[in-house]
Amino acid sequence: MSKFAILAQPQKTDMGRAVHSLLYARQLHEAGHDVALYYDGEGTTWIGQFEDPSFKYHDLYRAVLGAGVIAGACTYCASVFGAREAVAASPVPFVDHDQGHPSIARLVGEGRTIITI
Repeated sequence: MSKFAILAQPQKTDMGRAVHSLLYARQLHEAGHDVALYYDGEGTTWIGQFEDPSFKYHDLYRAVLGAGVIAGACTYCASVFGAREAVAASPVPFVDHDQGHPSIARLVGEGRTIITI
């Protein structure tokens, strides 16, 4: 089993990257890998969209969330990109490894291969 960290940074208009972050996390998890998905940068804005039950990919999001694969959202970026309230209302935790951001060094130190989307 390998360890991965996916850092998802899709812009608000980049549904392809946002959805693929979930697909890749699900695929790795289902293959038995240890995967942690983080929403960073403008990617934090997608959590509110995914939480909407009428959103086309809500069920995929809930499945990945239920598998315990979504590790968190960047605290700093959620604030900067106006997603703080939506993240706080969701079950996705805030991540504050390094001045409000996830720490690449920490994730690599855990033996994780970093994937950015």
